[in-house]
Amino acid sequence: MNSTIVILLFTVFYLALGVPVGVSFILSMASTMLLYPVTNITFIAQNMYTALDSLTLIAIPCFILAGVVMETGGLSRRLIRIANCMVGRFTGGLGLVVVLACLFFGAVSGSAPATVAAIGGIMIPAMVKQGYEKTYSTALVAAAGGLGVIVPPSIPFVIYGCTVGVSIGSLFMAGFIPALVIAVFLMAVHLFIARKEGYTGSSERISFKEFLKVLLDGIWALLMPVIILGGIYGGVFTPTEASVVAVVYGVIVGMFVYKELTLKDLFRVLDENVSFIGAIMFTLAPATILGALFALMGVPEQVSVFLGGISQNKYIILLIINVVLLFVGMIMDSISAIVILAPTLMGALLPFGVDPVHFGIIITVNLAIGFITPPVAANLFVASGLTGIPIEILARKIWPFVLALFLSLIIITMIPEVSLWLPNLLAK
Repeated sequence: MNSTIVILLFTVFYLALGVPVGVSFILSMASTMLLYPVTNITFIAQNMYTALDSLTLIAIPCFILAGVVMETGGLSRRLIRIANCMVGRFTGGLGLVVVLACLFFGAVSGSAPATVAAIGGIMIPAMVKQGYEKTYSTALVAAAGGLGVIVPPSIPFVIYGCTVGVSIGSLFMAGFIPALVIAVFLMAVHLFIARKEGYTGSSERISFKEFLKVLLDGIWALLMPVIILGGIYGGVFTPTEASVVAVVYGVIVGMFVYKELTLKDLFRVLDENVSFIGAIMFTLAPATILGALFALMGVPEQVSVFLGGISQNKYIILLIINVVLLFVGMIMDSISAIVILAPTLMGALLPFGVDPVHFGIIITVNLAIGFITPPVAANLFVASGLTGIPIEILARKIWPFVLALFLSLIIITMIPEVSLWLPNLLAK
């Protein structure tokens, strides 16, 4: 256990110096090996290579590209129009549109910050124009953007599935109902605030004919998750193949159906995202080895014994794990947190009868809350960049939505069927 503590201390030390996450992991492991030769540098180097030698990991860059391609191709705007036709005329209508649009776009992008950028760029100016406070509008978009990593296809689900060895298709299906639960709680909080602040809906009445026209225009965007998940569960293709299908589908729809994506746009998107994807992979490789190193040291067993000494009730244990994950989400990005912690925690929770798919949803929701809780708070940084509102002001405004996410997390944690009912039903 001493070597584990040293690794963590070295990692915190290097991160505090501003060293990139992936490099921090490598340096922390190398430094620890000098003090506690649990294994050797050759083991670390070889396993860093084999960690990325996985066909399943191709899904990560492909889903990222699919989301960006479809955003550039005009899909986010059409999804917002559909959401606006559905709920825009009710009290607090545009806020409801934000949550619904984030739910729709999350099923395209798989990324929380990407969802905030795509929806916020359109909806924040529209909300301000209709009388919403700018800070509140920005906070709502940042909070609802977390749906991007819960509704499938989700990049954290892919990473969790790869590191823990769980079916990515099952994780995708398990994310549907929790995403709806979170969306309902966010809408409820928004409606309460909208009535208090007097945020009215749009006075424009949409006829059924107009709604049908908008729906038909956006049907290609709505079909993407249907094609991906239907293909996976229908046995037509694997999750990795589905990610490639999503990219090709996005290019075809953007270029030839909506005709808003040009070849120049496509090359620009690839150029802008290649470094981001490279950074994810460079973080993933050493983080995977760190998880393997912890397993070699017997950390999961030690954690399991420690938790068993606190309680034998799995729900009490899960609540304790939630507190830890909420703290981790505040200081660490979701990808690194999943790769480092998921194998260790899942190994420790197996003796308590925790389902790996259920835990995948729990850890993802916890880290989704981390997207809006400083200091990391990636969604707040993206939202701040869109409006110029300081992070600390947004953090004060966003607390009612953080509370909504906490309540959703408790329900998802304490009632496993919320996550497991749909994948179990489809598995029969």
